[in-house]
Amino acid sequence: MAVRTPIFAGVILCALSLGGCGSDAEEAQPVAVPIDQNAEAQPAGAADTADAGDAADEPQQTGATTMADRVATIGLLNKRNNVSQDFEMSPGETIESGPVILTLSACERTAPWEMPQETGAFVQVDVLNRGQSDHTRVFSGWLFKDSPSLNVVEHPIYDVWVKDCAMSFPGDE
Repeated sequence: MAVRTPIFAGVILCALSLGGCGSDAEEAQPVAVPIDQNAEAQPAGAADTADAGDAADEPQQTGATTMADRVATIGLLNKRNNVSQDFEMSPGETIESGPVILTLSACERTAPWEMPQETGAFVQVDVLNRGQSDHTRVFSGWLFKDSPSLNVVEHPIYDVWVKDCAMSFPGDE
């Protein structure tokens, strides 16, 4: 009897939890969404012809840093000789330091009003090993400043980490 009691109790709990799911007799009611009658009926992406020349010269969001204007600070440590270097890189930039090639694809920082605060960069690391003529990709992915254990560059000689991503947000002065 002791064997059947837990199984029977599990069946009862399952039936009770499914009982609140509703039946076919109850149907979902449509929800009316109000439409602003004063809004202009203009397709997405369309602009006035008078402002078309001015729109191309201005950034999409006032105060927001475009990806090309961001600057990431990436740290590189050579574990053999304990030499650490910092590189300031823009997205799309590649830097070669000895046998290591660092490529920054993107950098992001959490907006000041969002929590938790995080800074990250998408980095590719290529290393030229002894006796080889071509670099080998040892890492490609996001690195996070405050959570370095989420994604780690696993290499016996070199360590790479994100130190900062300089960018601004709308409303920053």
